[in-house]
Amino acid sequence: MKKIVLSLASVLAATAFAPEASAIPAFARQTGMACNACHQQHFPVLNSFGMAFKASGYTMMGSQGKIEAEHMSIPDTLNMSMLIKARYQDTNGTDAVGTLSGQTTNGGQWQIPDEFALFAGGRVAENIGVFTEINVAGTQTAGGAVVAGFKLPFSFDVGGAQLGVIPFTAGAGPAFGFELSSQSLTSAIRWSEDRVIQSANQIGLNTVNATGLALVARNDMGYINFTRWSPNFTASGASSIQLRSNWLRIAATPTVADWNMHIGLGVASGTNYTATGTVFTQVDTKATVLDFQGQTQLGGKDFSLYANYARAPGTAAGALVANLFNANVNAQTAWVIGADYSVIPNTLHIGGAIKRGDNGLVTLNKDNAIMVQGIYDLAQNVALHLVHTKHNGSSWDLGGVNRPTVSSGALSGGDSLTTFMLEAAW
Repeated sequence: MKKIVLSLASVLAATAFAPEASAIPAFARQTGMACNACHQQHFPVLNSFGMAFKASGYTMMGSQGKIEAEHMSIPDTLNMSMLIKARYQDTNGTDAVGTLSGQTTNGGQWQIPDEFALFAGGRVAENIGVFTEINVAGTQTAGGAVVAGFKLPFSFDVGGAQLGVIPFTAGAGPAFGFELSSQSLTSAIRWSEDRVIQSANQIGLNTVNATGLALVARNDMGYINFTRWSPNFTASGASSIQLRSNWLRIAATPTVADWNMHIGLGVASGTNYTATGTVFTQVDTKATVLDFQGQTQLGGKDFSLYANYARAPGTAAGALVANLFNANVNAQTAWVIGADYSVIPNTLHIGGAIKRGDNGLVTLNKDNAIMVQGIYDLAQNVALHLVHTKHNGSSWDLGGVNRPTVSSGALSGGDSLTTFMLEAAW
């Protein structure tokens, strides 16, 4: 299978006639624009126009007709899309005796589908939009939730700024309410399919359950997002939601010397409760993120540069309340530097990243990784991904938290992962 993957990679690199970058087409139908009007290089990375469309609460219209009356303005067609990801994953670990080949990724595993979701979104009224992700049968999230994410943005122009109020719920972190960068502060908005080469993923900030209310102010130079949230996902049946935690996001979005930049600071704070049925656990919700994103052209081809840092304070030994993002004694940290370059404009993109992390343990704490990737767009809404990640550091040594011992039932989880994936939306 490895030979097949390498052969396919060679074919992709040699082929230069495919159309442009992939995207979920629901908003393309509403605006009457191609998917790459909103996306830099490839889906789901947003360019400046895509950021503006999202900041408007998904209300911008194009050639699609509207049904209008007093206090009413909706598209004449409900805009929906489907997304499917089918992939093959291979890790280099050794399974315990008796494990069937293909039962784990150590034997090479086909996942068809890895993800299968229905999206509905767009204009609800002149100043109101919606975004909903619905899991198709067989791919529900933990707890049996059918809704994987929902938000209902209210957005108003006030002078030269936009003011927004956004109720939301998702299993994608408190930034799900409003975020414009492509650095995985919320799990689905990432420039690489690799989920661990993002600093926010190191502390779980982008995958924690979250229900909240985001208050947003934005203009051409940046935005401020103050969110009150709860570390519970209402769609999974959480029995009590109290918005006691805070998420403060301040970002500048200037253009400097042909670089479209996004420079941000995010701070999670407060104490709240997680709920499992009627069982409640008090937790701190404390973490900090710093990030930089720059988009430009090099030699007439798109280029993006990414750098980010995340930190979650540790939980003192014997503390009655643990940090949701880090139950270990020492602070958990990670920094990442990555780049993405369009070798063939709108067709072939190559990228890579390096991560240096610390899981907060006293020993066996280093958690590092190097990632390389290639993305080939067969069409604007169909893409092939080839991603390889190699991990290293003491947490990956035998006995480390990422490399289980024999007594745990597996000889090794492996320290490298290769993913070959087909992504399609329609």
